[in-house]
Amino acid sequence: MTESATDTNLLVRPLALFGVAVTGVFASAALGAITNAVNGWVSPVYFVTIMRWQEVEDVWRASIAQGIFEGLLFGVFFSLVFTAGVGIITRASSSYGFAVRHLLGIVAGAFACWVIGGLAAMGLASLSPEFYRRAFIGVPSEFGPMLAYSWVGGSIWGVQLGGLVSVVIGLVVVRGNWRRSHGTPK
Repeated sequence: MTESATDTNLLVRPLALFGVAVTGVFASAALGAITNAVNGWVSPVYFVTIMRWQEVEDVWRASIAQGIFEGLLFGVFFSLVFTAGVGIITRASSSYGFAVRHLLGIVAGAFACWVIGGLAAMGLASLSPEFYRRAFIGVPSEFGPMLAYSWVGGSIWGVQLGGLVSVVIGLVVVRGNWRRSHGTPK
């Protein structure tokens, strides 16, 4: 495989990659805080049931803390995968700005999947409340609280699975944009 002249003269930027990794972890924590702030407001019953928070006084604040914690955990994994991928694709020559623009797209994709997951679960619960109550733990018997509960469960699955899918798609986009902007042969 031949290399272009611009490809061999690229500046290696390991600190930029380190900055991207740290930014990815904190972006995931922020996403967890925001999504769980909404989820804790929509259905505190979900958190009391699933997390066994019967003794927790402020479920909403605890749900935000839980979102930050899980965001940090998922962020470490997703950030490691993304940063390693960017490092390999760009031969550690990516600028911080180039990588973070793509990282923001990944976060936006995960957020969109949070919405899609919540709506999909609400649709499933609406289609067959009996099925939904039997398939999932602790679902309220009243229709409105059941929809709120389903939103929270579905949105959490959506953001977690969507985050993984978004990282993969994001790396494909990084590769295409890097090749286009640096003239790297296919």
